[in-house]
Amino acid sequence: MNAHVPVTSHASRIQRVVSPGGIEAWLVEDYTVPLIALEFALEGGASQDPQGRAGLASMLASVIDEGAGPYDSAAFHERLDEFAIELNFSADRDQFTGQLKTLTKHRAEAFDMLRLAINEPRFDTEPVERVRAQILAGLRQEINDPDSMAGRAFFSTAFPGHPYANPVRGSLETMPTITRDDLIAMRQACFARDHLKIGVVGAIDAKTLGAALDTTFGALPQKAHLKAVPMIVPQGTGMRELIDLDIPQSSVRFGAPGLLRTDPDWVAAVVVNHVLGGGVFSSRLFREVREKRGLAYSVYSQLVPFNHAGLYIGGTSTKNERVKESLDIIGAEIASLAKDGPNEDELSTAKKYLIGSYALRFDTSTKLADQLVRLQVENLGMDYMDRRNGLVAAVTREDATRAAKRLFGEGQFLATIVGRPAGL
Repeated sequence: MNAHVPVTSHASRIQRVVSPGGIEAWLVEDYTVPLIALEFALEGGASQDPQGRAGLASMLASVIDEGAGPYDSAAFHERLDEFAIELNFSADRDQFTGQLKTLTKHRAEAFDMLRLAINEPRFDTEPVERVRAQILAGLRQEINDPDSMAGRAFFSTAFPGHPYANPVRGSLETMPTITRDDLIAMRQACFARDHLKIGVVGAIDAKTLGAALDTTFGALPQKAHLKAVPMIVPQGTGMRELIDLDIPQSSVRFGAPGLLRTDPDWVAAVVVNHVLGGGVFSSRLFREVREKRGLAYSVYSQLVPFNHAGLYIGGTSTKNERVKESLDIIGAEIASLAKDGPNEDELSTAKKYLIGSYALRFDTSTKLADQLVRLQVENLGMDYMDRRNGLVAAVTREDATRAAKRLFGEGQFLATIVGRPAGL
């Protein structure tokens, strides 16, 4: 008889820390190694880019650590290197995020560098122009990259007239127009405490963290000044958009409206998507498109829960003469799931994988800090890490069939194809 092994509660390890100044963070103390990982998120991102300034949020994230306070760009990075501090910023369509990783013995220096970056960025001309040139060089490479072209076309068609239609990294037309004043205005509008979410993992206690939170984030204004972003249902369902490019293999994006993260059928939809194209080797698309017919090396689908839209999106690349066949197969599998849902074997396989792989999302301090922030951003509660696998296990075939019908409707989807596909 096997002895009962108690299951460790993830939620029991999370502490809600509120600084003396009222700044909240979720903390998991861990003294296994002398490291601290911090992640934070601020609402905003590329959806806040002004008209004609697409790429502003992304550029802000790229230059905010290029000199701050008394340190110019070179001195700032020399100081990060001197104390082995990892500091990164990024922007997606809905958020700015920052990541800090430091040895415990350099905690004070690390938090001070983060404080300077978010509160006193310099935006000096040389690093701003250097970063702009790097971004423009990348955009020039993407101009004729079929995969990038298909992605840009998909979002432009799916979200007409909406901020989500704009490329997150901007374009060759918009990037040269972004000024230092634009960067300052974006930071002032988005960097505030009312939408700030923080996760911390490592060798630091609650009292020490509370003081560090006030020192690091306390100077931010209380309230952000964000422009309203309307809700939108992705458009173009049933359309096939062709972009001519003289290449032997076409790149394809496909997708349609999805579910919001707050939808009661979200977990069932995650299981359904795994059956369609989220599973690496077990998905229908992998089996039908790659294994049985050898049409493509890679084919996938995923759910994208934006703040203001639900979307499912997928992609593949295949020879021009086989694009139509590939799209027909993808459409047939989507329609089949919409009509009948997954079978019991598919449902069981998907649930086992999703449950078994969940622990990989927090097997490092950096990943765990990210998950602590995700839980706050999505308002899931501290106990979600304990509840999540039970929610997946509870998905029935009836649940999955209902979610599939809602997710895939009549099996129609928008497809953007870059290349010279035959027969379309």
